[in-house]
Amino acid sequence: AKNGGANGVSPAEAVQLMNREKAVVVDVCSADEYAREHVKGARNIPLPELQDKLSDAVKNKQLPLVLVCASGMRSSRAVGVAQKLGYEKAFSLTGGLKAWRDAELPVSKG
Repeated sequence: AKNGGANGVSPAEAVQLMNREKAVVVDVCSADEYAREHVKGARNIPLPELQDKLSDAVKNKQLPLVLVCASGMRSSRAVGVAQKLGYEKAFSLTGGLKAWRDAELPVSKG
């Protein structure tokens, strides 16, 4: 999974992590962006709040995290935050929500 920077995963790889390893999807967009559209099943923790809220939101640090934003820029920064907090299996969805939609994977609104 080394195709989008060190910890980038494609939408297909993200789905495999979700299905096989119970990966938790965390959307690091703003609440407004999240309300418009997000990966189905994702929780919203905006990037500025990640440092404070991630450990409470995802107690099991052994689970993979798939971090998502609109384009992949914020989520790649979020990987560093998650790793500092002890989540060794933190990944960024390469291409963000746009790539997810382009792969015709499920999204939720609201």
